[in-house]
Amino acid sequence: MQFADLISLIKLLFIKDKELYVFVHSISGYYPKDISLYQLALVHRSKPVRLADGRWANNERLEYLGDAVLDLTVADYLYDTFPDKHEGFLTSTRAKIVQRESLNRLGYKLHIDAHVVASSHSTSHNSYICGNAVEALVGAIYLDQGYKRTRHFIIEKLIKKHFDLNELVKTEQNFKSRLIEWTQKYHVTIEFELVDTYNDKDNNPVFRTAIILGGIYAGDAQGYSKKESHQGVSRIVLERLKTDTIFRQQVLSTAAPQQ
Repeated sequence: MQFADLISLIKLLFIKDKELYVFVHSISGYYPKDISLYQLALVHRSKPVRLADGRWANNERLEYLGDAVLDLTVADYLYDTFPDKHEGFLTSTRAKIVQRESLNRLGYKLHIDAHVVASSHSTSHNSYICGNAVEALVGAIYLDQGYKRTRHFIIEKLIKKHFDLNELVKTEQNFKSRLIEWTQKYHVTIEFELVDTYNDKDNNPVFRTAIILGGIYAGDAQGYSKKESHQGVSRIVLERLKTDTIFRQQVLSTAAPQQ
């Protein structure tokens, strides 16, 4: 045990939020130096807290930082793990690890949902609160422990324990990429059109995106980010192309003639 860890462990005897302190150690292997970073990492914007200086805050800044650290670490790890793979493979595999769906499932596996502070309405309507908190916790660990320990946490505690890379590379969950590949194969034009934006009751932004294939409306979906709405509507359209023969033929009839 490092000296800093020993000091942090001694602090546990006097700290108020012992439950969170123990939880952070259980998932990271590190004793927090500044527990306030982890407290903030679990605060959703629907229920902000007032800081000592009077400012209201939530976990969005830590989420932003954690997202960047996570992207860098996963990219670095995959680069070393797959020395013979090309850029497209590495990008696709990284996307499968850091995408909101994966991080959200990871958050539930780690039981982060039990510690997130959010309004009840937000937890029932925003399906990615838990995944966002994972990124915020990565940001908190980075500020509290430094990059070396954060990298160890991401690789050893997250990737190796909760992701099967052999299975991951066999799956394709990027619906948007799959749909774009389909349109390129059959020479059909595709447009992603943002048809609506609004805020839900907790002031969370919601985006609705429609897909137009060959000038034909194909479907729409909403999400709490443009990326989420793009993935959602792409999944719907892929399924429609698979099951609706008439629709598929209509779309294919718009294909540009091959030279």
